[in-house]
Order: sequence, then structure tokens, then C-alpha cells
Amino acid sequence: MKIVSLVLKFPPAHAAEIRAAVEAVPGTSVAHDHGDGRMLVLIEDGDGYAVSDSIIQVHRAPHLMSVTLAYEYCDEALEALELEEV
Repeated sequence: MKIVSLVLKFPPAHAAEIRAAVEAVPGTSVAHDHGDGRMLVLIEDGDGYAVSDSIIQVHRAPHLMSVTLAYEYCDEALEALELEEV
């Protein structure tokens, strides 16, 4: 499982358009819209797509000024350790 959070910055007048573009990307959800041109987005991997692909699609949303990776979690190393112990 992989989870990331992104902070998006954009002109506030385009908030609805940014939200629609983000929510169209697999595995994404808007965690918080500050209402001032900043939005916190969560992305989780799933069947048929990777977090990296979803991040790239979010970057393609119109009117974005910046996208910053704020948090990343991956438990794949834990799964490998658990398999070694068995």
C-alpha cells in the first residue's frame, strides 16, 4: 500500500475546476480545500493504477501553479519482512 498527500496551489477562482480534475484521477480525494487557492489532496494506490501515475495526472490539472509532495507512506518493505519471517 502506498499513500501520498499533495499540496496544490492555484488561483482561487479556479477551485471548482481543480477539484473536478483531481477527483477524476483514480485513487484521489480532496482532503481539505482552504478556499484561498490551496488544496490538500490524498492519493492511494489501487488495482490497475499506481500512485506515481495519479500524481502525474494531478499535475496536468489546468491552472495549477505548484504541486508539493507533503507526505508519503509505503508498507511494501514491511510486507517483504513479514514474508521472510515465515
